[in-house]
Amino acid sequence: MADTIGGPRHEEFSTYVAARGPALLRMAQGITGNRSDAEDLLQAALIKTFFAWDRIANPKARDGYVRRAMVNTQISEWRRQRLTVHPTDDIPEQRVDDPTWKSDLADVVHRAVDRLPERQRATVLLRYYEDMTEAQIADRMGVTIGTVKSTLSRAVAKLRLDADLTIERTTS
Repeated sequence: MADTIGGPRHEEFSTYVAARGPALLRMAQGITGNRSDAEDLLQAALIKTFFAWDRIANPKARDGYVRRAMVNTQISEWRRQRLTVHPTDDIPEQRVDDPTWKSDLADVVHRAVDRLPERQRATVLLRYYEDMTEAQIADRMGVTIGTVKSTLSRAVAKLRLDADLTIERTTS
């Protein structure tokens, strides 16, 4: 259905973005690790969603469509950058005078997940935030189940180490 700017499809889409935009931006920020890249990622996903709007029959499926578009777009970006991105096993040191370590548990977990390398962060978000199985994650990311398992294992190990360091800082 061809629609002009300001038509019913545009209004319905605008209403959806206004209502769900903040939650979708948080998801994008979890995938990318920073707000600027998250805004770009969400914008790209929303453009894809707008063009597919007529095919999304169930309104409850819209969030899933946008999230999938974000993940697929980010995976494509990672593949383009594959030769230039070099993940490391070292976690950067945190500033000693950083007052945010006193924040609530949700903020501590969010910041710990943000410090993970991109692929580990995406895998953790898909597994524990989106509640996807390892097979679904492997299919979505275009990798083997073994890669998903090892990526999750490394990510959880880093999160545990980060948690131990946080506890150690608070008790010293």
